[in-house]
Amino acid sequence: MLVIRFQRVGRTNDPAFRLVVTERRSKPKSGSLEILGSYHPKTKHTILKSERIQYWMSKGAKLSDTAHNLLLKHKQASLKKTPKKLKKLKCRWRHSPPLIFGQFFL
Repeated sequence: MLVIRFQRVGRTNDPAFRLVVTERRSKPKSGSLEILGSYHPKTKHTILKSERIQYWMSKGAKLSDTAHNLLLKHKQASLKKTPKKLKKLKCRWRHSPPLIFGQFFL
């Protein structure tokens, strides 16, 4: 399955990302099928090839969450906003009875 995601490039403490098409199971730094753009988070400079992004999406490539948000921000694709997934909080004492001061367990 193909996925459009970010691949980190750049120097230490100066990140830059490429928007690439790659296999979902491949490592992030492994080879990619095509470079679709770049993003520099410090300067907010973005280059996107919208025609090629639409082409790969028509071939069945899925967008990663971060790539989806970037395309929504720059209005490059006709996408719908996906709701945020909230984490469920786990309570350690949910099933245990409350302790009363001075109560002893035998």
